[in-house]
Amino acid sequence: MNDAEHMLPATSDGASEDGVVTANPWRSLRRFTAARIALGRSGVSQPTAPQLEFQLAHARARDAVHLALDHAALGDALQASSGLPCLPLHSAAASRDIYLQRPDLGRRLNEDSRQALLERASDPAGYDLAFVIADGLSALAIEQNALPFLKVLMARLAAESWTLAPLSIVRQGRVAVGDEVGELLGARAVVVLVGERPGLSSPDSMGLYLTWAPKSGLTDAARNCISNVRPAGLTYDDAAFKLHYLLSESRQRQLSGVALKDETATDNTTLDAPQRNFLLDLD
Repeated sequence: MNDAEHMLPATSDGASEDGVVTANPWRSLRRFTAARIALGRSGVSQPTAPQLEFQLAHARARDAVHLALDHAALGDALQASSGLPCLPLHSAAASRDIYLQRPDLGRRLNEDSRQALLERASDPAGYDLAFVIADGLSALAIEQNALPFLKVLMARLAAESWTLAPLSIVRQGRVAVGDEVGELLGARAVVVLVGERPGLSSPDSMGLYLTWAPKSGLTDAARNCISNVRPAGLTYDDAAFKLHYLLSESRQRQLSGVALKDETATDNTTLDAPQRNFLLDLD
């Protein structure tokens, strides 16, 4: 069978408008993934449409990294939704460029923010839980996902006896900054909502990191992570279900990280469904 028998007319999934591409035999697998596979070819080159789509995705990922978080608007929305006060904080990275060049500075607060937390009147009994919202490597992820996710999670927590600290919004923050914030607030556990490193198909992915007994200097081994929280990834309902389980287990057992395993299945019990090999189900 020669190439001419595989030639397809121009389509929206890889061919240029005024030409043809050679179809890839794996093309049917594209329905299972957003990954760039089976794009076909034009001669020995990639077709124009997927090449332009790649450049657009790359530009969106770069924009997500450099986008500034509108902390004031986010704080107003979070306070209106949750009823909790919002604390505007900043990491020791003074600018976005410094943040990208010095990851260590994004892991701790600047002196003004640290002093603000030290001087504020806190509950002498402390708090069960503190939420820290950090822009991370994608402010876009936080602006799009933090509020709707917290609404779903708060509905689960409302039926239980959780005392919540004021919400903290940290600009130029990385995951570990939550340990310092939680320690200064006197929280027994901290959850960090952070914008994850953008991918070429996911510039808006948010990560969740849970730490029991937060304090400065902890490593990733002390944290539990739930990744890819967004409408096109792990849904808010499923992410809230998993995090609520981890929070409950963490409070009961007073630990987190490698000692705490996620033993949940999703609400729709997809993990219980019969598993099939998609390679055998091709059209």
